[in-house]
Amino acid sequence: MTGVSGEHVFRQPVLFLPHGGGPCFFMDDPGWENLGAYLRSIASALPRRPDAILAVSGHWETGIPTVTSGETPDLIYDYYGFPEHTYRLKYPAPGSPALAARVQGLLAGAGIASAGDAERGFDHGVFIPFMLAFPDADIPVVELSLGSDLDAEQELRTGEALEALRDENVLIVATGMSFHNLRLFRPGVPAADEASRAFDAWLVAAVTAAPAERNASLLRWEEAPAARICHPREEHLLPLMVAAGAAGSDRGRHVYGDTVRGKALSGFRFG
Repeated sequence: MTGVSGEHVFRQPVLFLPHGGGPCFFMDDPGWENLGAYLRSIASALPRRPDAILAVSGHWETGIPTVTSGETPDLIYDYYGFPEHTYRLKYPAPGSPALAARVQGLLAGAGIASAGDAERGFDHGVFIPFMLAFPDADIPVVELSLGSDLDAEQELRTGEALEALRDENVLIVATGMSFHNLRLFRPGVPAADEASRAFDAWLVAAVTAAPAERNASLLRWEEAPAARICHPREEHLLPLMVAAGAAGSDRGRHVYGDTVRGKALSGFRFG
């Protein structure tokens, strides 16, 4: 919906959320309190209740972009070594075959081949943060995969193709981590703490820059300070590329910043 002056009155924003460590919010794992509070604040900060949510997680990779197209997706407990009760968490949000088809249509219109998967469920990069952000589980959710080639430019193009969803009252949520080196994600590693701060400062500057500069910077993320220390493998950063593409001309805002286990973490909103 657009106003008299042409502005998008009810256009949904695009979010990049840190999804935390495994099921961290549902166990005795100190340090995640601020992120939990931020996630719980998300719904109240939206322009209106979304009709559906398109989620992009760092935990699903396929040869071509693929969407969950089933009506009642299950959960995928893709974390290991956690307390038994965390494998009984529930998030019974419905799927949306209609949104899945719309996503595929938009991708096709941009010349991007895609697929649907009616059997795939939601991985923990979706259901764990959504249990806090949208706890009633009554908004349909469709998940979109990353490409297994981890091509940042392709993910940006994918996001650009999906921008129109925002005017159709679909919220686009990319989840990952701005720091994701599990070997170093613990207290008492000063060099890694410093590396995370350097990369995070670069990332905040890049995301909040004018859109053309933002996108160009993000595509050169490997040149950032300590980039490969913070992301030995980039699957948890690339959802941000989808978000930046879907942002269009909207500038990014740094809406969450914290330090967990000595590592700087950030979340962003576009629009």
